[in-house]
Amino acid sequence: MHFDIEEGKIWNCYNGTEDSVAERLVEMGVPTSDIILGFHSPFKRQFTRYAIG
Repeated sequence: MHFDIEEGKIWNCYNGTEDSVAERLVEMGVPTSDIILGFHSPFKRQFTRYAIG
C-alpha cells in the first residue's frame, strides 16, 4: 500500500491487497470526499464515488 496526504485528502496511490482500503477508510468514518484513488487517471476518477483530486 502507498498513501499520501496532501491538502487534507488521502491519496490512495497503490493498493496491492485484496481488500478495498478506501472502503475500509469509509467504514472508519472518513468521508468519501476526502479519499482520492490516485492509481486511476483523473478521467476515470470522475466515475467513482470518491474525490477526483
